[in-house]
Amino acid sequence: MNTQFNGLGMHLGNLWRLSNAQTRSISAENPRGEKGGGGRAPVSENPCARDLGLGWKCRPCIPIKAGETVEIADIEGSGAIQQMWMTPTGAWRLCILRVYWDDQETPSIECPVGDFFACGWGGFDRGMLVNSLSVCVNPGSALNCFWEMPFRKRCRMTFTNLDVNEMTLFYQINYTLTDVPEDAAYFHAQFRRSYPLPYKKVHHLLDGVTGRGQYVGTYLAWGLANNRWWGEGEIKFYLDGDKKPGQSVAEETEDKENAAYPTICGTGTEDYFLGSYNFENQKTHQYQEFSTAYAGMPHMIRPDGLYQSQTRFSLYRWHLPDPIRFQEDISVTIQSLGWRSGGRFLAQQDDISSVAYWYQTLPSPAFPTLPDAEFLEII
Repeated sequence: MNTQFNGLGMHLGNLWRLSNAQTRSISAENPRGEKGGGGRAPVSENPCARDLGLGWKCRPCIPIKAGETVEIADIEGSGAIQQMWMTPTGAWRLCILRVYWDDQETPSIECPVGDFFACGWGGFDRGMLVNSLSVCVNPGSALNCFWEMPFRKRCRMTFTNLDVNEMTLFYQINYTLTDVPEDAAYFHAQFRRSYPLPYKKVHHLLDGVTGRGQYVGTYLAWGLANNRWWGEGEIKFYLDGDKKPGQSVAEETEDKENAAYPTICGTGTEDYFLGSYNFENQKTHQYQEFSTAYAGMPHMIRPDGLYQSQTRFSLYRWHLPDPIRFQEDISVTIQSLGWRSGGRFLAQQDDISSVAYWYQTLPSPAFPTLPDAEFLEII
């Protein structure tokens, strides 16, 4: 099936095409996304509407208690998520977004909400901004993503509050109900954290994912543990048998002859994120934030001389024009590499949180157990 005819894959080049797809939207005002189902909450849901009555913004958001998991979407049929907007209060690292495709028991997306939207160091009060094609974060802590996410039978989303305080969630999930072509894969996103990264070890973004698909994006929240340049490390993609189950990569074993070696090997961390030479502004000789369609370092935290003592970076790279395709399996690692005396590389012990984004066939791989709130927390 040609996707341009069924309402999937719409873009500026074919927006004029007619389609039989049906547009729907889920929010607190229409939690089931039903046709004609919006604005029906009673006035008792919001005292601010007591003078105006039914239909006047009676349920624009939902509270989520400490430790509570709330289902924010349950869509039956075939179609695709096309855009999501959220603005949660509280600590974003402790708000967990999960998405389940086609009645799977395990999630295909499991991420702290801030990291999923390329704001790993963020929170309700951070004021982080991102300007890219896949993700944008706008003033007022508005989290948006435009990853298209097809499903054939069902889409279910949950939101978990791991914090000790109640939070408030405003949200809008825009989707289409339509036929899904046979070659459409399912969207996945997996969070991992190394804190600290063990000495002479690499950070694994993905390990042993099986199936057929394409890797489409990387987000990193990177916190430094030293005072020198930190971004010499290479990202490596092990594709279709490069790395056998349980096999070590070359950086982590003395048995180099039997180690796994990648098909794709980068040249440095800032190079992978489409920067160069330390992300340095040659006029100010300071790190330069940037946010572009496919890559960026939109936010960094600079030491303030008191409690804000660690330099931290937020980095994204979307493989939209250059997806990394795999037919059987994929593993992805990145080195944490800096400089030490004598012009030698330093194997660093940094704080690295990552989100890997990819499409693949079902069933979804088993994800590593998500860390508890104490390990996830940013201090």
